[in-house]
Amino acid sequence: MGIDVPADIEAYRLAAGEWLAANLERRDPAQGAGLRGLDHRTIEGIAEERAIQRRLYESGYAGITWPVEYGGQGLTLAHQRAFDEAAAGYRLPDFGIAGATTMGACAGTMLAHASPEFLRHHIPRILAGDELWVQFFSEPGAGSDLAGVTTRATRDGDRWILSGSKVWSSGAYYADYGMCLARTDWDVPKHRGLTWFAVRIGAPGVTVRPIREINGDAEFCQEFFDDVELTDDDVIGEVNQGWSVAQTMLVFERGAVRYDAPDDRGPTALAPDLVALARRLGRDQDPHVRQLIARAHANDYVAHQLALRIAGLMRDGRGGDAGVAAYGKLARGVFRALRARIGMEIGRGGALVWEPGDVEGQTAAVNYLNGRLTAIAGGTNEMQRNGIGERVLGLPREPSFDTGVPFREVVRRSRDWFGTAPPRAPIS
Repeated sequence: MGIDVPADIEAYRLAAGEWLAANLERRDPAQGAGLRGLDHRTIEGIAEERAIQRRLYESGYAGITWPVEYGGQGLTLAHQRAFDEAAAGYRLPDFGIAGATTMGACAGTMLAHASPEFLRHHIPRILAGDELWVQFFSEPGAGSDLAGVTTRATRDGDRWILSGSKVWSSGAYYADYGMCLARTDWDVPKHRGLTWFAVRIGAPGVTVRPIREINGDAEFCQEFFDDVELTDDDVIGEVNQGWSVAQTMLVFERGAVRYDAPDDRGPTALAPDLVALARRLGRDQDPHVRQLIARAHANDYVAHQLALRIAGLMRDGRGGDAGVAAYGKLARGVFRALRARIGMEIGRGGALVWEPGDVEGQTAAVNYLNGRLTAIAGGTNEMQRNGIGERVLGLPREPSFDTGVPFREVVRRSRDWFGTAPPRAPIS
């Protein structure tokens, strides 16, 4: 499976352009940056996207830089960039948030930690669009403190029995698998007794419930695991060493590992979605509106430069740490909320009402409702600051009563909210 790869990058770009013109549809130019809208996916719609992904895979344009032994093409970043540039005007597969999670955090973490047998089974299916993966990471009682998960996988002969619940799994209702962090040893400190498993979403005992969001969508899900049977073939990484795997996933999730990041070619177009909004409402000549657009553009450029800097550190082997990745995640958490507010300031009343089916008309309002999402999802801004302070700047760690304590004992002590400290005497 694959193509005859031209030795010259420019020849590769031209060949990719010819293939794209013959096989994919042109993308609607009106679908500019920042047009979020509601993004609910359907099983039927995802099936159409899978067909496009398989076409890419069978023609050698999926997994361009991924290892050949697992179904990729084993080419260089220059090849990936050439294809991306050639494909900019075409409709590529769009699996929503689950697609980004599959191709980014999940596949990247698998390639770093999973066994060759696991990779040979799953990675080609991912590249072909047959498997979409989500993260079964956070829990109702363990979000910022991810090492505090209580979903358990118990050894039973030659199998594992999974029980518990996960939450905030974006796109799980249409995905195929979840990467699930479970506790496999309760008698060691909380960071040591964790293991990652591949969980098939359609397996007996797995229930997925979408969660209705403030914007009317239901992208987030909660999952319930009722004695789900797993095997050693489903283990990702080493048993009880899941925290090191989690650190890799956090680096990917926070956007630090962007080896395909484009070269810096200076500032991009001037906040095209905000310019379109101002023109739509006849406010593009308003001096205040123009200043708001300029502010958003400057923030966009700063965030882009920071992403390039982090990607450069990763390529040079100097930034493979979740603390470094936290800078990019924190920047997005801060800037996206500011940008959403700017959209509402530009739109005013015109951003609050729109005709049915008018995606552009609803964009500013939906972006505002989602404006704090990045400041919370994938780790709050406060947790990013903690990580930067402790892991990068070397500041003292916050006090903790569970360090070095078996997790079983941590759970018992937490019920009285005092940890190791005795209850205070009543005030007379």
